[in-house]
Amino acid sequence: MHLGNATAANTVTNFLGTSFMLCLLGGFVADTFLGRYRTIAIFATVQATGVTVLTISTMIPSLRPPKCAIQNGAGSCIQASGLQLTVLYIALYLTALGTGGLKSSVSGFGSDQFDESDPQERKQMTKFFNWFFFFISIGSLAAVTILVYIQDNLGREWGYGICACAILIGLVVFLSGTRRYRFKKLAGSPLTQIAAVFVASWRKRHLDLPSDSSMLFDIDDIPAEGKKKKQRLPHSKQFRFMDKAAIKDPDVAMVNKWNLATLTDVEEVKLVIRMLPIWATTILFWTVYAQMTTFSVSQATTMDRHLGNFQIPAASLTVFFVGSILLTVPVYDRIIVPITRKVLKNPQGLTPLQRIGVGLVLSILAMVAAALCELKRLHVARSHGIVDDPTAEIPLSVFLLVPQFFLVGAGEAFTYIGQLAFFLKECPKGMKTMSTGLFLSTLSLGFFFSSLLVSIVHKVTGHKKPWLADNLNRGKLYDFYWLLAILSALNFVIYLGCAKWYVYKDKRLAEEGIELEEQEVTCHA
Repeated sequence: MHLGNATAANTVTNFLGTSFMLCLLGGFVADTFLGRYRTIAIFATVQATGVTVLTISTMIPSLRPPKCAIQNGAGSCIQASGLQLTVLYIALYLTALGTGGLKSSVSGFGSDQFDESDPQERKQMTKFFNWFFFFISIGSLAAVTILVYIQDNLGREWGYGICACAILIGLVVFLSGTRRYRFKKLAGSPLTQIAAVFVASWRKRHLDLPSDSSMLFDIDDIPAEGKKKKQRLPHSKQFRFMDKAAIKDPDVAMVNKWNLATLTDVEEVKLVIRMLPIWATTILFWTVYAQMTTFSVSQATTMDRHLGNFQIPAASLTVFFVGSILLTVPVYDRIIVPITRKVLKNPQGLTPLQRIGVGLVLSILAMVAAALCELKRLHVARSHGIVDDPTAEIPLSVFLLVPQFFLVGAGEAFTYIGQLAFFLKECPKGMKTMSTGLFLSTLSLGFFFSSLLVSIVHKVTGHKKPWLADNLNRGKLYDFYWLLAILSALNFVIYLGCAKWYVYKDKRLAEEGIELEEQEVTCHA
């Protein structure tokens, strides 16, 4: 669409950020209104529609600008018109909406097909998720290799068209199993519980808290026929203003969840609030991750991508993400875990917070490697006198970019799994959907922060000496990477403080003398 590097990068990160943020909407709709089955069917159709519109936009010449005219090494490009961009954004955000609904429901609907109380079915569920993750990985590998090659050599309409057909075939296969599925009743969204606690505490802000917490309304006060199957949580002294939600107001005749919550409901919301500092300090990792799908790919387009007679598509370099993850997981399981078991006396190896910390350190190293690589790339471009030609191939192997891809990929293996384990384990038992939404929202906000940071840097550095120039050879992308390295280092210091402050739920419950119910947490992609 000839939008320029900064604008194009923001378009990508805004699309990705919206996709992950809409997982919260998809989860809310599935839990409260439609159920997971209908949500999958409807949102898969929306996703297929979005990709179909995207395919059509690449097939009709009037929906894309003409190719750039190259004269004397310089390109003259006409930017996409308002109509062309409108069609593009409709396609992208329909796809994002469909993706949000699918991501929030597919894995959960898969788990609904198994009875966790049955040992045999629990074993089958583990096997199901192994295959589920396997096929997701196959899809990722196919996307960055086969489909990218098809788009570069046959045309984007073929690549997008294959995607649209694949979604429709998948939807037909999914619907064909309708009679065999198990369906669970709607449980309501945890977002409603959180909102209800805040509303109830605000309505009763003028009331005084009783000195004895046993006077507050709790699950023991609910009639036997209306009792919820919840683990009772001890009363904590943090965020005491929220305890007012559990005060019985004699002036209120009609009692409902919006004016009276149980103390256990309040404590569950407190658990979520205590997780927010960790949640906030993991966002920047995904900002670093976003650069690998935008500016690092732009770097690759200027470098020597030949492997013998075969030219590697620039976007296919993201295959190193998958490769580093597949390598990091067994290395962690076979080498790091045995060592940390002995050193840290932890049967699980690294704790979830420690795993996240390792991922954050790797993201810092990735940005340092990216900055050094960009300095080398510019040095070679200047020494060969091809700075002014954005289309010229710099005689420097594209594999010089591998370290930054590999470090971010290894960091993702630590951070992703650490975050998932942390949010699933630490969230209340009835808020597993909420915990997944919290986790995915860090990805979303990381992509959005990337867009914000790119916009600010592009505006501040101006057009005379821009860091993020349309011609990377005339820019200072390395300074942008150094900025991210510094921000990531500062973020890591804050994270260490938050991690030290945080007390794991089972430890806090043990200190309160309450036996924690044994829970089995299944982490899946």
